[in-house]
Amino acid sequence: MARGQAPRVRRRRDRHGRGLRGPLYPASLPAARTRAERFDQLVLEALEPIEQRWHTELTQLDVAVDDVPEVNVTSPEELMWGSDVVEDGNVPLARLVPAGVDRRGLPTRARIVLYRRPLEARAKDGHDLSDLVHDVLVEQVATYLGLDPDVVEGE
Repeated sequence: MARGQAPRVRRRRDRHGRGLRGPLYPASLPAARTRAERFDQLVLEALEPIEQRWHTELTQLDVAVDDVPEVNVTSPEELMWGSDVVEDGNVPLARLVPAGVDRRGLPTRARIVLYRRPLEARAKDGHDLSDLVHDVLVEQVATYLGLDPDVVEGE
């Protein structure tokens, strides 16, 4: 390239030479979000009405999402979940981790951990997944607060 010339913009094509490589949708559109990002948004939407009603009681509670639960047991017969776990067919959907102290001796806040892949596997469609996430959150918040789920729900 000679001095003073603008660099050429190289347009890359897919391996068959038929089209441009790159994202199908612009990043600003909802269709460009990953499944994990869509699930995170769904959790925030499901949590909003619960948090509005119980805001002062939930100030020390965090909500997190993991893809799958961590299982350290190799035998299904040995696998037992505590009362802090919402499960379906021995597969955990969510867990309430109580406040405590971490490895460094620092205090930790209580948190609800939702497991994305097991929840997605049990839902028939997006609306069913939204309802399931809401129900699991209500149950876990009720456990955290020591209340009946119907009270947390507002029924």
